[in-house]
Amino acid sequence: IWQTVQAIPEGRVASYGQIADLAGLPGRARLVGKALGKVPEGGWRGRVVPWFRVINAKGEISFPTDSPAYKRQKEQLEAEGIVFINGRISLRQYRWQP
Repeated sequence: IWQTVQAIPEGRVASYGQIADLAGLPGRARLVGKALGKVPEGGWRGRVVPWFRVINAKGEISFPTDSPAYKRQKEQLEAEGIVFINGRISLRQYRWQP
């Protein structure tokens, strides 16, 4: 899962389900969320795991909108040029297509 997330390029996003499929774990979107919650601070195999590029299938951040985690993820995505409209990201425009 972490290796797959590391492949998402800057300025692109992927859904939890998409990552599960690409990692060979179809139907395991929740497992992706759990794995991303356990990413070591220093990354994995010497590289950052850009967990913040993973969003839900609606194009939304899954954290509660009033949480610090939501704000952090949104800021990191916006810093990469991703635009939110009414709290959503256009998957048509920003979805990673490996």
